[in-house]
Amino acid sequence: MTVALLWVVSPTTEVVYTNFGLTETLPARSVFERKTSKMTCNMRQRKWNSWSLGVEKQERRVGFPVLSSVVVNPTEDTTVATSKQRVYDVVLKQAALINRDSRSRGDRDVKPDFFVPGTLSLLGEAYDRCGEVCAEYAKTFYLGTLLMTPEKRRAIWAIYVWCRRTDELVDGPNASHITATALDRWESRLDDLFNGQPFDMLDAALSDTVAKFPIDIQPFKDMIEGMRMDLRKSRYKNFDELYLYCYYVAGTVGLISVPVMGIAPKSKATTESVYNAALALGIANQLTNILRDVGEDARRGRVYLPQDELAQAGLSDEDIFAGRVTDKWRSFMKKQIKRARTFFDEAERGVAELSPSSRWPVWASLLLYRQILDEIEANDYNNFTKRAYVSKAKKLLALPFAYAKSLMHLRTSSSLAKT
Repeated sequence: MTVALLWVVSPTTEVVYTNFGLTETLPARSVFERKTSKMTCNMRQRKWNSWSLGVEKQERRVGFPVLSSVVVNPTEDTTVATSKQRVYDVVLKQAALINRDSRSRGDRDVKPDFFVPGTLSLLGEAYDRCGEVCAEYAKTFYLGTLLMTPEKRRAIWAIYVWCRRTDELVDGPNASHITATALDRWESRLDDLFNGQPFDMLDAALSDTVAKFPIDIQPFKDMIEGMRMDLRKSRYKNFDELYLYCYYVAGTVGLISVPVMGIAPKSKATTESVYNAALALGIANQLTNILRDVGEDARRGRVYLPQDELAQAGLSDEDIFAGRVTDKWRSFMKKQIKRARTFFDEAERGVAELSPSSRWPVWASLLLYRQILDEIEANDYNNFTKRAYVSKAKKLLALPFAYAKSLMHLRTSSSLAKT
């Protein structure tokens, strides 16, 4: 499983997390740990609490209530509602949260009023480190974030790093040592940072971010649930099950990002529709990951494809493990690619409604991910032994094209506002 992090090109499988506090399940220290251990140690010597982040705990919880779980821990043998209905409930609540916050707090680019002396520089170091990670592992997206306001840019970096660290728990080099208990501890750490009590410097950056923006904890918890699903599940009966998984590991990123990305002031779109578009992009990205990585996942004994649709196409897991590219497989893949493109189409309608400074990186991500589907087709649907990837040249060409599209939407929106 590879999470489509932050509407960006999926990360490599190199380790980028630091001291999770799960020492008994993570015996090996990562390269990233060694790079940041000194700074992390210095951070721990200070008491990182709600005041050190400039926000009093009781005050911030009033503005950003933790929503009740709607999608977390679903029972797999009892279906009360379809996955889309359950996820839509989360979308509605996230949209209501940002609407309520925009009425009560106004401008999002306002820094907290109070800092304990000495902590501001440490917090700056934390954000800088998040930026370094983003620059190293998501180069294209990082370039796009440089167009954002400093406040939004740092927040996106902090979110990226948390999502990546979470993904590495079950997809990184130490994945074989991770248990459900370890994920429970990671979730407990999430609760702490939302309460203004970060464990390390990278947690501190996210803790500060969620204090500044109307970001709810539920999508974060749902992402962790996606990691739990990877520990216990390697097959999906139908697309309804797969959709829920894609929401957990990638659609959540869109819901987390919207409050930071921001909606254009002159946008006529509802907040709910923008969230739906962000969700669609996450689903599209993850479906693209799945189609690209069929062979890689099969070698790990995993099949992230709807079992009922495989059967309808006259295919089985054995065909996938054998890596046979047949007419049946081509026909099956064409339908799967068509579905992914449908989600991309839905996502495009929402990109134009984002804040102008946020459009470029999102457009770049969307265009590059769509090209992966083109590359699968160019490989004659052989995603067993050939990995579809977008060349560096195409990535570089996508940047100015994405920038032009972001400006085009800006001009179109301005013209519509005047008429």
